[in-house]
Amino acid sequence: MAKVKVKEKPVKKKQTLGMKILSVIFTIISIFYVIPVFVVLMDSFKTNAGISKSPFAFPTSETFSGLDSYITGMFYGNFPFWRTILCSFFITICGVVLILLCTSMCAWYLNRSNSIVCKIIYYFCIFSMVVPFQMVMFTLSKTADNLHLTTPWGILIIYLGFGAGLAVFMFSGFVKSIPIEIEEAADVDGAGPLKTFFGIVLPIMKPTFISVAILETMWIWNDYLLPYLILDKSYRTIPIHIQYLNGSYGHSDTSAIMALIVLSIIPIVIFYFACQKYIIEGVVAGAVKG
Repeated sequence: MAKVKVKEKPVKKKQTLGMKILSVIFTIISIFYVIPVFVVLMDSFKTNAGISKSPFAFPTSETFSGLDSYITGMFYGNFPFWRTILCSFFITICGVVLILLCTSMCAWYLNRSNSIVCKIIYYFCIFSMVVPFQMVMFTLSKTADNLHLTTPWGILIIYLGFGAGLAVFMFSGFVKSIPIEIEEAADVDGAGPLKTFFGIVLPIMKPTFISVAILETMWIWNDYLLPYLILDKSYRTIPIHIQYLNGSYGHSDTSAIMALIVLSIIPIVIFYFACQKYIIEGVVAGAVKG
């Protein structure tokens, strides 16, 4: 007689009491992190008087301003807001691409070369991560003026210098986990260094590549101090445009500031959620392996 196979139901792992307690605790903590974002979104639809009187209350018929705050923030002053958006997108996209391309190639070469010079360069990159920006910002600002780096194209070089430390560190950790036999096989097949890197190494580095891209994008997009010190007055990023809404003698258009903060959050949130599945894998691969 033929035996009838009975499908076994998958056994569900029961959560222990400790795991349930941790889930509740972290849920509460996450709510506290979300509350400030919700308050900013809520206040962006309120008048200045409504925000001053009750900043944590929901908009009422008296305090609701609709889209007036967004319109006021975008058309504030004589500087077109579309230029601000284009400047922020240009600096962020080009800066991140430059950092990813240069640092990934640098990390690959530093790990595949056993020379003392490469080791010294690697440790210099690591050391740059612990140097506070405030220690070099005045010298950096003077140097940027002398070298005419006060444009969106010039500031990309500065971002490359400041972003190289973390990127090289993460890429180096991942490159150590790549078997060198793969590259040796490509060399036997006649592939040069560039073809080996872009055809073999770079696709393997995808998790760390995306993880570094997320971290660098969030940094450059939200950065205020470096563009404020370096860029010429004819260029503005979104954080600088928001700062100009703070007028003199303590006067500030709070509702317009909240509206522009919401607009500045939207692109980075969309980018983060689109790539979030790679961030943990990339950070672990770049910092632990090897």
